[in-house]
Amino acid sequence: MPVILESVLTCPHCGHARQETMPTDACQYFYECSQCKSLLRPKPGDCCVFCSFGSAPCPPIQEQRGCCQSKT
Repeated sequence: MPVILESVLTCPHCGHARQETMPTDACQYFYECSQCKSLLRPKPGDCCVFCSFGSAPCPPIQEQRGCCQSKT
């Protein structure tokens, strides 16, 4: 199955959601919310902001799991 490259990041501070393109070769550790300017970092145990706050896990994690499903 193809890897999902788009994910909707939702800021846990203000609730603002924005679709972003995920990097395919690395995990993204920091993300600044475009609305409240909070600097997001992954939750403990997650590799990146997409795994913590996105609608889909990052491509490296999708490939490890052998799937492209949205996280539940």
